[in-house]
Amino acid sequence: MRRTRLFAPALAGAFAAVALGATGTPAVAGHLHGAGATYYVSPSGNDAAPGRSMATAFRHLQRCADVLEPGDTCLIGSGTYAETVTPARSGLQGRPITYRPVPGAHVTVTGADPVTGFARVTSADVDRIAKTDPYAADSAFSAAVADGHVYRAGVDLGADVTTVQVFTDRRMDVEAQFPYPGLDLVTPTIEHAGAGSADATIVDAALDRPAGYWTGARALTGYWYVSATTTVQSSEVGSVVLSAAPPCVHKVVPTDTRYALSGKIGELAHPGEWFYDPAAKQLYIYSADDPAGHRITAKRRQFAFDLDEASYTTVTGLGLFASTVRTGTASSHVLLDHLTGRYLSHYTDITRGATDCGSTVTRGVADTGLIIKGSNNSVLDSDLAYSAGNGIALAGSHNTATDNVIHDVDYLGTYAAGVAVQGNSQTVTHNTMYRLGRSGINLQWGVDADGSAGADRIAYNDISQYARLSLDTAGIYTCCGADMRQTSIDHNLLHDGTPTPGVTPFAVAGVYADNGQSDLVIANNVGWNNLEGTVMLNGLGSGSHDNGVYNNTGGMTLFYVKGPGQSTGTKVYDNIGTIAGSDGATDGGMVLSHNLGGDVDPKFVDAAGHDYRLSADSPARNQAIPLPGINDGSTDPTPSLGAYQYGAVMWTAGARR
Repeated sequence: MRRTRLFAPALAGAFAAVALGATGTPAVAGHLHGAGATYYVSPSGNDAAPGRSMATAFRHLQRCADVLEPGDTCLIGSGTYAETVTPARSGLQGRPITYRPVPGAHVTVTGADPVTGFARVTSADVDRIAKTDPYAADSAFSAAVADGHVYRAGVDLGADVTTVQVFTDRRMDVEAQFPYPGLDLVTPTIEHAGAGSADATIVDAALDRPAGYWTGARALTGYWYVSATTTVQSSEVGSVVLSAAPPCVHKVVPTDTRYALSGKIGELAHPGEWFYDPAAKQLYIYSADDPAGHRITAKRRQFAFDLDEASYTTVTGLGLFASTVRTGTASSHVLLDHLTGRYLSHYTDITRGATDCGSTVTRGVADTGLIIKGSNNSVLDSDLAYSAGNGIALAGSHNTATDNVIHDVDYLGTYAAGVAVQGNSQTVTHNTMYRLGRSGINLQWGVDADGSAGADRIAYNDISQYARLSLDTAGIYTCCGADMRQTSIDHNLLHDGTPTPGVTPFAVAGVYADNGQSDLVIANNVGWNNLEGTVMLNGLGSGSHDNGVYNNTGGMTLFYVKGPGQSTGTKVYDNIGTIAGSDGATDGGMVLSHNLGGDVDPKFVDAAGHDYRLSADSPARNQAIPLPGINDGSTDPTPSLGAYQYGAVMWTAGARR
């Protein structure tokens, strides 16, 4: 990728926090290794040993963390470590504390512990269960028991079933539910509310269980931009009444509301399912063969590394399983590098008793995935997958997420994201994200009490297959009514939004500035296969002002009510593609100029192959308003329209591996 000046001078301060080194990897200030002692950890070690060689290694990572001083390194031998590491102290500038594998070692820190002692469930067990749950006696569960596929083991997984997570051979199982969702977390089998559904009532002929069967069950619903949970108040054949209508929308909508019901052992009848009885402390699983031939584990710890009070600490080259890492509000210069994270965060209760809309839709945004608070911390070159919430939560300020691959996250479909950007002055560049419940990047403005906040930069990311479980969103989504202070969203590839089949699709775009976002620079982005184009601006409410939308390829949607002042100061220049809704936008003060509409063939090099560079005879050449720092680089006398300047080296997006 060519490294020339691509942005206006006014934006330069926002990008100064990360300098690209010779290898193209951000050089993070303070991560310079000074001389220090080296300690060793091994699964065969002994915490009473000196720990200064593999022959005298410690047994636990925490023992290493207890003795490390600034500049020291903990070298970790191959194996799985079931613990939460809480460092005793921080490193110093130029002398970080480092945790990394012994060269060639494969290390996993897990939050899950084995569950053993499974015995096959018998008809006598079914009779016992039926004394408190009579619906278990003649159910899919009892049939699976008769077929010899249900097993149970005694284990204490806590009183809250909504935090229970079970794995078979390192793949997450699912709680028994209707409909059986399958094991693809972001592409579940979905059931929709039928005709006659309204308010808090779901009507569906597929609800063929006896009257009262679903009473007390937990319910997940999803419609439009809202995923929520509640309980079932009452049930009849063909319908259930929820304890509360879904927040925000306050109704169940026929066809478009998806739902799932759980918490009944009668549904335990499919491969990869489990049911937990917290009163009896019994875990039931469906297994096609003897569980003794598999590794069954259950989550017991939230964090692999708890860096809440740590700074100048590096964790590199490790695997995380069923656990995550967090930093604290005072943390700085923490580097998480080359991590492989699987099943970072899990929960199934979204609403948690709340009745307001905001706390429901934002469940998981601030406290799931790799949780990065504080300042000048970085997540680099990591591979993160499977989370009920985020891949990364980027709070605080001046933090960085670069060159990461993130996929199969936000499998509950809330405002959590591949990277949830909060705070301010954050940098999210060169990441690849795909298969996302809602958005790749959820960009929300953070607290700015003294008015000193700087711009974020969101650039060179390749984001695809978003909106799988929630609509009214985008590859990069930002909301609501904030002055974004020249935050730049630039040079991103945003493509193939994939709403769930069977619902009415709504407002899926590449970049979506929703409900009055102002002072954004949205430039040089490319999108395809998005319902609303590459860019969507929604000026409802107080309006959306002073945005610069420049040189994007793929069309856009402008959503404004007619009226003066709704879009004052917003400029839409030099874009390629259909622009819908321009009448209402220009009536409010927006200026559109030098855009090439969808009725003119831009003559791309290979649109079918998604090569949107301009061919020699393209009408987009020599047509742009020159915007220094935005559309530099053309070999023509005048810049080109769209995201690729004619004759310039083609820029690329996504993780550089």
